[in-house]
Amino acid sequence: MIDIRSLNEEQRLPVLDTEGAVLVLAGAGSGKTRVLTARISHLIDLGVSPENILAITFTNKAAAEMRARLVDGITDISRMWVCTIHSMCVRILRMYADRRGLSQNFSIYSEQERSAVVKQAFKECGYQDDEGLLKSVKWHISNAKMLGLSPSEYARHAAHEGNIETAIRVYEKYVAHLKAYNALDFDDLLTETRQLLRTD
Repeated sequence: MIDIRSLNEEQRLPVLDTEGAVLVLAGAGSGKTRVLTARISHLIDLGVSPENILAITFTNKAAAEMRARLVDGITDISRMWVCTIHSMCVRILRMYADRRGLSQNFSIYSEQERSAVVKQAFKECGYQDDEGLLKSVKWHISNAKMLGLSPSEYARHAAHEGNIETAIRVYEKYVAHLKAYNALDFDDLLTETRQLLRTD
């Protein structure tokens, strides 16, 4: 457990400000994890139930470090969510997979697997050995996923782009492959969770 009195004034402010959001901007090694851990500990001291706490970090390593620090001072952190944004999304989607047309044991494709499936979809659409076109198609699929747009939505969004018909055909085939194999890619983890939370 971190003693709040051991924190400097700048660190103490976000720990004690428990109403609403707090933004902490600080460089590497400045004590952000310490501040977040102290804030969580303080919230629990105030009576907040651990399952009502979500702490999102950027890396799995940082999440593990935060959990380890919390274990030292809090008896039961098993109900608390301390994770990366992607692992939070996986957890939510596994709990409510059926509401997004998935089964709970969905696969998560790595970037390498994603690239291989896009390449396969590219060939199935009748395109061969055109690295420039393939690169463009991959960019459009990534862009569409980042924007959270389905193939038909992206077709309308990017109608002014050259070769968009090719990208849309491959994107549709790629989405069909993922659905057939009960799989999601890393972008889907974010967009599927977003859609789930928007509708439910």
